[in-house]
Amino acid sequence: MGLIFRCQINTAEVFSRDQHVSAKIDTGYRFRYREATGEKKKMEGRVLKDAAAEEIAARLSSIDDLYFPRAVQSTAASSDQRKSILLDLLRRDPAVFLERYGTQLSVDELLAFDALKHDYEVDWHLKNLRKKISPTSEELKSRSVAVRNRRLAYLNKLVSEGQYFSEDAMRDREPYLHHEYVGKFQDSMSRNMARPGERWSETLMRRAEEAALVSRIREEQQRLGVAECDWVGNEKMEESEEESEQGVETEDEEEEEEKQTGASSSLAEAGGTENKQGTVLPPEEMQEMMEQFTSIMQQKFLSGEDHEHLDYTKIDNDENLDDHWLREVGLDAEEKYFGDD
Repeated sequence: MGLIFRCQINTAEVFSRDQHVSAKIDTGYRFRYREATGEKKKMEGRVLKDAAAEEIAARLSSIDDLYFPRAVQSTAASSDQRKSILLDLLRRDPAVFLERYGTQLSVDELLAFDALKHDYEVDWHLKNLRKKISPTSEELKSRSVAVRNRRLAYLNKLVSEGQYFSEDAMRDREPYLHHEYVGKFQDSMSRNMARPGERWSETLMRRAEEAALVSRIREEQQRLGVAECDWVGNEKMEESEEESEQGVETEDEEEEEEKQTGASSSLAEAGGTENKQGTVLPPEEMQEMMEQFTSIMQQKFLSGEDHEHLDYTKIDNDENLDDHWLREVGLDAEEKYFGDD
């Protein structure tokens, strides 16, 4: 069962994004105004120094995965071609250049654009880029809140999709943690059995993946100093040793075994779970253990520990995730409005 987190968000923090959008709209308005009044022509004489422009374009052109619009991708194959495209944009529209490539520039390279600060769009981009490079304590706090809210929004998205926080997917990422909370109470033999409609090749592949997961669990158990008798996969070995030592069972032992078999059957009828070691958990407790495991995995995601599986940079900088909290604020306001009635 997925656990969906919600958090209270300051409306001022949400509206800060609206201010950002308004600023961009205002930027476009001023740009059109300058074109209509001829102010743009007056600014054309104020450009970056050729040396600075050449150095910036040359460095960026050496970045292999640098973004280029689809319309010019076919002509951006070589470094010289990329440099030519960058130089053309830099001289033709420095504001768009900053919007597109500003995050790739260093502090010293941004200084070269100070000659164009009279341009409202350029000045707006410079201020925002410098805030990201050298933020104030208040900006850092605001950034931290935004990142936390975006991760919460992305978490809710992953939970609703159902795959990332499914039991199998979480077990693949953290096999030992799954074993400690859930796996040791499950029947490990059932994981290697063929499933209805499954091809033999698929069964073999799944068994190989299961063996790799068991190996990872045992490695972690060894690292933590877990007793060998408690290692995952040792249940069969223990049963074989016990059978060889006991030899022929006595009638009393057979009667005791029949009682245990009857108890296990009763447990199965009641819906309980028993593994090879005889550890039994009722369905309610198994569900609770699964919820605890899921909660831990979700907290690991929020704290940034899933960097091997997800691109946190993309998540933390995705302004579209702010829309989630705008909707939340709207819903909260709507509930409050109707609640007051």
